[in-house]
Amino acid sequence: MNRHYLVLALGVISVSFAAIFIRLADAPFLVTAAFRMGLASLVIIPFALARSGKELRRLPGRTLLLALASGVFLALHFSFWIASLSYTSVATSVIMVTTTPIFVAIASYFLFHEKLSRQTGLGIAISIIGAIIIGYGDWQQGGSSLFGGMLALFGAMTVVGYLLIGRKMRDVSLLSYISLAYGSAAVILITASLVTGHSFSGYPTVTYLWLALLALVPQIIGHSSVNWALRYISATLVTVAVLGEPVGATLLAAFILKEPPTITEISGGLLILAGIVVAFRKQPILQE
Repeated sequence: MNRHYLVLALGVISVSFAAIFIRLADAPFLVTAAFRMGLASLVIIPFALARSGKELRRLPGRTLLLALASGVFLALHFSFWIASLSYTSVATSVIMVTTTPIFVAIASYFLFHEKLSRQTGLGIAISIIGAIIIGYGDWQQGGSSLFGGMLALFGAMTVVGYLLIGRKMRDVSLLSYISLAYGSAAVILITASLVTGHSFSGYPTVTYLWLALLALVPQIIGHSSVNWALRYISATLVTVAVLGEPVGATLLAAFILKEPPTITEISGGLLILAGIVVAFRKQPILQE
């Protein structure tokens, strides 16, 4: 069992580097998102074809369309979140985007008529208070910081579509699902970058290094490790462990980017994370 926890820890640490690599890469947010999903797809899709090619070829049209649609939500998620890092701090960005489980619970209530327990409602209320505190701190710092926080929040909302579609496709293997979702997200982001006039060449050499690391470490190693851990560790425990991402990202930003968190980010962030733990302490949660 220790091996499973080590893999989960590797996943959380790897995902924590995402915001750092994005900040270090000198490229527009659409290009950065396109590189992340494009390079990840180049690794995942051939592997999926080799291991799950038969399943992919036999997928019904509706299932295929759902998987491709999930890529739309994934593309929106990365676009909003990566853009947020141009306007606000790493701490605010990663804390706000971590509120995804709250939006999953709310969406499940309206779409699947799943009841929200008092415990879940209390957790949501605590997280909302935390978000308000961070928003107030951003407002004091200026409009751009508040705008960045809102973008990160939109990133948390849009990934819900990806998660809920994945929930409906339990009969499809994870490898088949993410290969379609990652691939369609990559195509959307590459197309959006070209349509808006962005180029994929002409950036400093070191930027390409950061973009490659972004695809390899947080996306391929990080997400794959977390998804693998879900096969052996309870979803609730994995979800709580993933809350270590904003902590890790904030610490890394303080040391690498010289960007220490503010008092409002610390207090609001602690409330948000505490609210998520309270809301889902005894419940399974979908993970990206």
